[in-house]
Amino acid sequence: MPEGDSVFRVATRLRAVLAGQVLTAAELRVPAHATAVLAGRRVLEVVPRGKHLLVRLEGPGRSEDTGRSEGSGRSEGGLTLHTHLRMDGRWSVFAPGERWTGGPPAQIRVVLGTGLGTAVGYRLPVVELLRTADEQRAVGHLGPDLLGPDWDRAEAVRRLGADPARPLGEALLDQRNLAGIGNVYANELCYLAGVTPWTPVGELRDLDRLAARAHQLLQANRLRPGHITTGDTRRGRGHWVYDRAGRPCARCGTLVLTAQHGTPPRDRPAYWCPYCQRGPAPRGRGPAPRGRRPHR
Repeated sequence: MPEGDSVFRVATRLRAVLAGQVLTAAELRVPAHATAVLAGRRVLEVVPRGKHLLVRLEGPGRSEDTGRSEGSGRSEGGLTLHTHLRMDGRWSVFAPGERWTGGPPAQIRVVLGTGLGTAVGYRLPVVELLRTADEQRAVGHLGPDLLGPDWDRAEAVRRLGADPARPLGEALLDQRNLAGIGNVYANELCYLAGVTPWTPVGELRDLDRLAARAHQLLQANRLRPGHITTGDTRRGRGHWVYDRAGRPCARCGTLVLTAQHGTPPRDRPAYWCPYCQRGPAPRGRGPAPRGRRPHR
């Protein structure tokens, strides 16, 4: 599942061809909204919200514009196209006349075209058209957005600390606490805090520092790929422990371990250094003894 900085970059690409432009083509190839008529509407803005994308369209609109029977007959204001990439979704942007290469036609879920180009959504598991006034139905559950203009660190800390017994890895992945962290950053933030992903949140000494570091990392990576956490952009050196199972820790040289964390089917792979990170770990995967650091 993408991290918030990846979605931020997708929004930036979509904004370049959509924002301020009138839709010359618009197709929602999903049953709930297949009859929606959006061509001719102007795109007001493209907004990332955590891992969600919101394409706001000018109003006023009628209830039938959503492709659903709403009963009221009228809606005030504009419409919002809400999408989420999850594991397999992808947005591609093509210049006018360019061949679409993001996948077979059967995988296309959304087409939004303007005079500047066409945005095509492939394999999007979430495609929802709703009134802009009702956006909170889609994203109102989210915590403070790490890349949003209204980022609230104090509120993020409050939400993270509301369940002191919860494992830190799970708490970081819960978008109700803070929006935008995926499994890469969850693992790397645990490493930077010096604790395993199974460490109870209440055992952390400084949640405020952790939230500040999360914000710093996503801000630093919002315009570049790779989710770099080490400061080293060279290939294979961007992460301390994530996806490094069986390889040396980038700091001390101890072999990085891996196991699943979370509750199935929402469990994810966890990575940790048994020397640099203290705290609970799966049985048989305990911490390396303190003392002399292992040789690289």
